[in-house]
Amino acid sequence: MVAAMFLESFLVLYFPMRSGETIGEVKTVADMHERKSEMAKHADAFIALPGGYGTMEELLEMITWSQLGIHEKPVGLLNVDGYYNSLLALFDKGVEEGFIEDPARKIVVSAETVEELMTKMEEYAPIHDRVAPRQNWEVDQLLETNASGHSTPNS
Repeated sequence: MVAAMFLESFLVLYFPMRSGETIGEVKTVADMHERKSEMAKHADAFIALPGGYGTMEELLEMITWSQLGIHEKPVGLLNVDGYYNSLLALFDKGVEEGFIEDPARKIVVSAETVEELMTKMEEYAPIHDRVAPRQNWEVDQLLETNASGHSTPNS
C-alpha cells in the first residue's frame, strides 16, 4: 500500500490545487504527531529520501520506536548521491563510541538505488535488543492521538 500523510496547513500553503491521478491513499492530518502515529499504524515500512529537518526528525523517531519495540518494520534510507553518508557515519561513530549497540545500528538499511533498497528491506529481520520490553509500553496509547497530538485512551 502506498500512503501519503500531509499536514492540513501544508496542503493549503503549498498545494492549493491538486491535479493528476492519485496513487494509493492520501490522508490529511492535523499535526506532525498525528502524522507519525498514522504512518506507524498503517505503514509496512519507512523509507526516507533526501530531505530536511522534518524528514530527519521523522526518520530518527521511527528508528527510536523500532529500538524501543514499538514497531518491527524496516527503516530505509535511499542514499541518493551519498546524501546520507554523513548521517550513516554518525551512526557508525555512535556504535564505535558505545552509544549505539551494534544490533540497533542494523535497524537502518540504506542503498543508493531503489532496487537495492527494496531488496534489503524485504530481507530485513528485526534482530536488535530493545531498550525496554514491548509490554512496558502503552503502544496503543502512543499510536492513538487526538487532533492536539496528545494521547487519548482507547475506547
